[in-house]
Amino acid sequence: MTMAKYETEILADEKVPTIRLVREFDAPPAQVFRAHVDPELYAQWVGPHSVTTRITRWDARTGGEWAFASDRGGEEIAAFHGSFHEVRPDERIVWTFTYDGEPDNVALETLTLEELDGGRTRLRVLSVVADFATRDGMLSSGMATGINEGYAKLDDLLAKDA
Repeated sequence: MTMAKYETEILADEKVPTIRLVREFDAPPAQVFRAHVDPELYAQWVGPHSVTTRITRWDARTGGEWAFASDRGGEEIAAFHGSFHEVRPDERIVWTFTYDGEPDNVALETLTLEELDGGRTRLRVLSVVADFATRDGMLSSGMATGINEGYAKLDDLLAKDA
């Protein structure tokens, strides 16, 4: 387990029920994009260290759908699904994100990739939910641990793929 080189900013807006993430990676946008749309790569890095990810559906194209489960000790502990609204190679992904345990709480997430000097990328994620209770529930669910540990795993994966 490597220490993350970059911090992830996790920002909750006071006026609208959103969560913003900002994180830099030492890889070009095409490589970070691929790690988000290739199911074999995505399964290797998403989520905390304590779980493994099992992709059950994955069609990473505009109009496609996705689903995965998080397993711990061989048992499913959570499952998620959604649809790809827009997939713009190396630039942007817009998708819905739903925790199967709370099917009425759908997040709309927009991921944008910004090319930085030195072959680096700034990833920005805007997650919009229906209300503050849903947003605050997401924030208190351990989401920050999953995001930070997942992005640290992504750092390692990107370094191997360089």
